[in-house]
This record gives sequence, C-alpha cells and structure tokens, in this order.
Amino acid sequence: MNESGTGAAPMSREGVDHALTQLRADAERISSALLDLDAHAGSRLLKGARLTGETWRRWDETQRKVATLWKLFDAYSRVLDQATALRAGSGRPDADTLMILTGMLTGTSVDLPDGEVPLDQRTLLGPDRRRVSLDEAVQLMSDAYEESAAVVVAADNAWSALLLPLDDVEDGWRDAARVAHELDGVRHPELDRIGRELTALGRIVRTDPLSLVTGSGSEAKPDTSRLDALREALEKVRAELAEAAAARDGHTALVDRLTAAIDGVAEAERAARASRETAMVKIDSPGLPDPVEPSAGLRDRLAALATLCAEGRWRELAVRAAELDRAVATALDRVRDDHALSSGLLDRRSELRGRLQAYQAKAGRLGLAEDAVLSELHDRARDLLWTAPCDLRASTAAVAEYQRAIRACETETGTRG
Repeated sequence: MNESGTGAAPMSREGVDHALTQLRADAERISSALLDLDAHAGSRLLKGARLTGETWRRWDETQRKVATLWKLFDAYSRVLDQATALRAGSGRPDADTLMILTGMLTGTSVDLPDGEVPLDQRTLLGPDRRRVSLDEAVQLMSDAYEESAAVVVAADNAWSALLLPLDDVEDGWRDAARVAHELDGVRHPELDRIGRELTALGRIVRTDPLSLVTGSGSEAKPDTSRLDALREALEKVRAELAEAAAARDGHTALVDRLTAAIDGVAEAERAARASRETAMVKIDSPGLPDPVEPSAGLRDRLAALATLCAEGRWRELAVRAAELDRAVATALDRVRDDHALSSGLLDRRSELRGRLQAYQAKAGRLGLAEDAVLSELHDRARDLLWTAPCDLRASTAAVAEYQRAIRACETETGTRG
C-alpha cells in the first residue's frame, strides 16, 4: 500500500492532470448547484416564513443537511486545491510526488464534517476522524443535494399551487361578506363556516405547505382538494348573494313579473274550467279528474313576498321568489295538462265526426249512397256522435264499423269489375 492509504499504483503525470481537470469541473458544477439551491424561490420563501409542523421539521433537517453539504464541499475543495498546488509546483513530478497526488485524488483524503469516530468504534491505533475519497465525497454531496432540493421544490410547488388561489378565494370571501352585510346586516351561516375553514387552511398553506403534499419524489403533488371545495362552496354563496342583490335592486319588476305569471295561471285555469264543463256536458263518462286551481295559493305566496320587501329581507326574498317562480311554472303545466285532457275529448269527437262525413262522401262517389246497410251504419254512428252526452267509445266503434263496410263494398265492386 502506498503512503496515501490506497493500494493503487501511482498515477502517471497525464493521469493526474486529467483527473485534476475533471475534478475542478465537478467542483464548479457543485458550487453552481449549491448557489442555485440557496437562491431558489422555494429556499427564500422557506427562510422568510414562520414555519410549523411537517414543513418546519423537514426544513430544519434540510438546513442542517445543506450546512453539512457546504462543509463537505469546503473539505473537498481544500483537498483539490492542495493537489492542484502540489502539481503546479512541479513541472515534472517525481515518483514520490505522483504517489502523494494519487493518494489525494483516489484515496481517503477528505475529512467528513463532524466526522469524529465514536470512542467505542476506535482501535488503539485507529483513526479519530472519518475520511472518504473525493469520488465518495461527490456521491455524498449528490445524495444530500437531491434530498434537500426535493424539500425546497416540494414546498415551492405547494406554495405556487395554493398561495395565489388561496388569496383569490380569500378576496372573494371578503367581497361576499361585504355584500352580505350590505344586504341585510345578518350573519350568513354558510359564509361564516367558509371563513373559518379558510382561516384554518390559510394558516396551514402559509406555515406548513408540505403537510398538504401527497406522494414523494417525482410523484409529489400539492393537494388542492380542500381549497377547491371551499372555492366551490363560496361560488354558490356568491351566486345566492348576487340573486339577493338583484332581488333588492329590481324587486318591483320581480313582483310585477310574478304577478303577470300568476295571472297567466289563472287565465289558464279559466280556460281549463270552461273546457272541462263543456266536456262534462257533451261527453258521456269523460273520467276527468277534479280541476286543479293553484292560482289562489300562488297569490298568497306572492303577497308574502311584499312583507319580505318591506322588511328588507333580500336574501330570503331571492330564495322565496325563485321557489315561487318554479311553483308558477309547475302549476301552469298542470293546468294545461288538465285542459288538454278535456279538450282532447272534444277534439276526439270532432275528429270522429269529420271522419264519418269523409266516409259518407266516399260512399257517394262509389255509388253506395242508397245502400241500406251502409245508410243504417252511418245513421247509427251519426246519432251517437251528435247526441249529448256523446259515448266516445261506442261512437269510435260505430265509425270503424261503417268504415270497414265501405271498404268491403269497394273491394267487392272492384272484384266484379
């Protein structure tokens, strides 16, 4: 074994020069990477923030790791500087110098920071300091750098994904709180809940962002689900408040519109009632349901809105007006359905009358106007259709029978021809 503590043969002068060139390039890259890490936005934010929880623990550990990394780099650089100076002092180094340089460049020449060997691990003649080679020092620095950079990047990504969106939601909440107070001065329970959760989440985002990161390494991602849920809940509240403000600013037009809509329901009720009364007289056993007349109840609900307007209860007005709007639409559909039932029976009678007349005309064109059987079938169907109340079922059957008889005669005439 040579003096440097390595069993390797001394390096050649060219080998030493090549190794020094490579190691100096590595040192420059390491120094640049460490400076970049220190200047990284995530590092600056972590240094300036009042950290708590998981982020404090990991940043404290990272700071110690980075401090040790710098010390190791200093130790690495000292060995490299010493080797460079030794090589520069000898244009044609002799065998002893090459052996020393070989030991410095390939042997355990770098003292580890805080590398004192515990007493129980020493031997009587053993070392009291831990040493590694330059290559081993680079590997140790690489590992420490990757671990430290992962913490810095994860924190920076979490803040990038959460801080600005959090500010936006908080601004939105303050705006909503202002609007809610202006509307009626009454606390909004859902807005209060969102505010409490925003405060708690904001404290976590600003002081412990790493607690909101899931996964590790390249899979590490900030969890935005809580903030997303609060944003969604706030948007619903803001939409509700916007409706309340619109109701406050346009309550007169709102009441006028609802009044006109309810008048439309009442008009539809009158039309449905008249159609039903006609059907009850002119159609036998029509089977119509009892009439639906919801307009009176709708007018009562409309009157209640006036009280809300007078008391300035705009949020409640918006909710009740929207409910009444839907109720009016539903009521109008029901009344129109009732009207359609009764008018459908009368339309059916008219359709059967028209069909009977059309087939009577057809019988005339076929020269069957005086046919006794057809005349009897026609008269029977006509009596049913023009008698009040009209038995639609029997009338339908009678018209169908008259129709079949004409077709049979038509077929027979065509066959003889």
